[in-house]
Parts: sequence; C-alpha cells; structure tokens
Amino acid sequence: MRLQIRKRQAEAGDIVLLCGDESEALTHPYLARAWAKSGADLRVPAPGQAKKVAMLGSLNHVTRQLIVHTSPTKRSSDFLAHLEQLDHLYGPMPGKPTKPVVLVEDNGPIHTSKLSLAALAARAHWLTVEWLPKYAPELNDIEVVWHDLKAHHLAHQTFTDIAALDQAIHAAVQNLNRERMVVPLVNPRISA
Repeated sequence: MRLQIRKRQAEAGDIVLLCGDESEALTHPYLARAWAKSGADLRVPAPGQAKKVAMLGSLNHVTRQLIVHTSPTKRSSDFLAHLEQLDHLYGPMPGKPTKPVVLVEDNGPIHTSKLSLAALAARAHWLTVEWLPKYAPELNDIEVVWHDLKAHHLAHQTFTDIAALDQAIHAAVQNLNRERMVVPLVNPRISA
C-alpha cells in the first residue's frame, strides 16, 4: 500500500522514486529464447571458468532511467559507491531546486550493514528509504529491468574477461536508457 502511494507521488512530480537492487552478470552466455531439437542438449562453447560482475542499480520509476554501478563484489562499500552516484544525480546542489528522493530497497545485508545505515542516515535530509518486506522481489520494479538486461542485451554472448563484460553492461544500460527515453514529437500531426 505504501509503495502504491509513493508511486502516485512520483507520477504527480512530488518526489523522485528510485527502486534499488543488485544483480550479477556472467562472462559465460545466458541462453534466452534459444531452442534445440527435442532430446538434444543445447551447448555453447565457453572457455575457462565463468566470472561474474556485480551490478548495483537504481531505476527511476517515472523516467525509467537505470543507474548502475559495477563491481567485482557485492559489499557495503559497493553500495556506498552507488549512493555516491545518486548524490551526483539527485542530491542537493547550491542553486538547484531538489525534490525529495525515496529509495526502495530490500533488507539485504549490504543495505542494512552499519556502514550502509550510517551512509543512508547522512543523506536523510534528502533521501528516504522505503524497506521492502523480506523475500518480496515482485514488489521491486527493477527486477524486470535486470531480466530485460540479461535476456536481451547480454544473452548469447561469451565475454573474454571481466573488463569486456563490464564494458558490455554499461553499453547495455545506455541502450536500455535510450530505449526508454521519452522523445516528444516536434510537430505532432494527426492523420485523417
């Protein structure tokens, strides 16, 4: 119920609503919407051991812009680095009017550590956290975006190393943001 109220506030322009979460991407391929003959295994050659890159992100509920911080780990210090990204985008700046920001987060250990809670408390003058109930990923809008990112932008590719995967993640995020960008019609015409 509270989340629905926050969404209405964001849609009315009263607040900025961000849905935050973390995920992982692998150097070995995701197989999405692939087929094989009945009874045959679908195999894609991938050299070496799969390595992963952690993605910590926030999705703006209204603009659908995805902000992502990549890291080799998912620790509280990585969450703080993502909060610094949010500082630059949404934090108060001299001479710039700001809206209150509400960040929706789960109760994961990297969000509830002493370090993370202290960082969130230091931003309490402009950032409010709405905590989701435990084990309720269906309430977080960013989960669908993670799926889209992996199934459409990172699927069916093998990355040679972590750096190539990291670069692909940021390129995919730019593509996702470009796809979701609202472009007003310059000269709207109505066909008869």
